[in-house]
Amino acid sequence: MRAGPGQVLAGRYRLIDRPGAPSAFAVDERSGEVVRLRAWELPARLTVGQEDDAEPVRGERLVRRVAEVGAAAPRHPRLLQGAGAFVEGDLLRTVEEGPAGRPLAEVLADGPLPPYRAAEVAADLAAALRALHDVGLAHGNLTADSVLVCEDGAALLGGLLPGVAEEVLAEELGGPGGRRRYEVRAELVGPVAERWPLDGGPAGDCWALGVLLHRMATGRAPYPESGVPELVTAVREGRRVPSEACGPLGPLVERLVQPDPARRPTAAEIRLELAELLAGAPEPTAGERAVLPVPEPRRPAARRGAARRGGAAGAERSRVEAAGPARPPRIPPAMLGPVLVGGVFLLLVLGVVAVVLFAG
Repeated sequence: MRAGPGQVLAGRYRLIDRPGAPSAFAVDERSGEVVRLRAWELPARLTVGQEDDAEPVRGERLVRRVAEVGAAAPRHPRLLQGAGAFVEGDLLRTVEEGPAGRPLAEVLADGPLPPYRAAEVAADLAAALRALHDVGLAHGNLTADSVLVCEDGAALLGGLLPGVAEEVLAEELGGPGGRRRYEVRAELVGPVAERWPLDGGPAGDCWALGVLLHRMATGRAPYPESGVPELVTAVREGRRVPSEACGPLGPLVERLVQPDPARRPTAAEIRLELAELLAGAPEPTAGERAVLPVPEPRRPAARRGAARRGGAAGAERSRVEAAGPARPPRIPPAMLGPVLVGGVFLLLVLGVVAVVLFAG
C-alpha cells in the first residue's frame, strides 16, 4: 500500500497499520469497526486477449464483481464478513472485518497442531463452508492465511473477497482461459496447494479443506510447493504424502483429497464426522500446546474443549478452582501438641470416675 497510518481511504477507512504492506488494518469511520484491507496493483490498461484487440476495463467493473459476491455471502458466526471493494489510484482493495486473533499460518509456524485441535479448527471451517455452499457460493481461497484463530479458540474463515479479486484479475488480465490466464493466476496465487484443486465449486473447497487438514496435522502440505508447475503436476498425478501421517484424521483426509469430486464428503458431512471424532477424543497429554496463550476468554464459547486442550493438569486446576479457596485450619499447628495431651488426661479422669461409680 502506498499509504501510511492516519490516511483515510475511500473517504471512510483510516489506516492504523504500517505503510507498504499488501494488507493493512484500518478503522471504518462510519461504523467504528476495525477492518482488514488487501491491495493489488492494477496496470494502467487491463487487457483481454491479444494486444491488437485490447479492450480497456474500468476499475468499477472489478469492484462490482467483487461486491456482488460479498453481497450474496450469508452471515455466519464462523465466516468473516466482507464489506466490498474499491479502487483508489492504481490499487484495487478489498475490505473485510478484522477481529483480534492470529492467522492460522502464523500459528502453524510454531509447529503442527495436535490432531484433535486440528479437528476443532476444521469443524469451524466446515461450518462456514456449508453456509456458503447452501446459498450457491464457493469460497475458492481456503488457506492457512485466510483463517483467523481468535482468542477464544474459534476459527473464522476469511479471504472470500480477496479470493474473488484474484480470480477476477486473472481473468481480466489473462482472458477467460488458456495459458495466459494460468500464468497470471500463478503469479497472483503462488504455489499454495489449497488454491490448485482439479475442480472448483463446493467440491474444490472440500478438497482444499483436506489439504489444509493435512497441513495442520503434519506441518506441511501433502503436495510439493516448490513452484506452481511442480505443484499442479503433482496434484494431477496424485503424487502426495500419504494421509496416514495425519493420525486419526487420516481417513477423512484420504477421502477429501481423492480426485473424484463425487466421492468427497460435503461440508455438512465433514462437520458431522469431525463432531463424532471429537466426541471420542482421548484425554490430552500435559504437553499439548494451546493455539493462543490467553489467560481469559472473551466469550463463554471459549470454554469449548478447554479441559481437553488444557490437559490433565488443567482439568485438575479447574476442579480446585471450582471448589473455591482452601480454608485455614481451625486449630493452629503450634497448639496441636497441648491439645492432644489435654485430651488424653481428660479421658483418664473420666475412666477413674467411671470405676469409682461402678464399685460404689
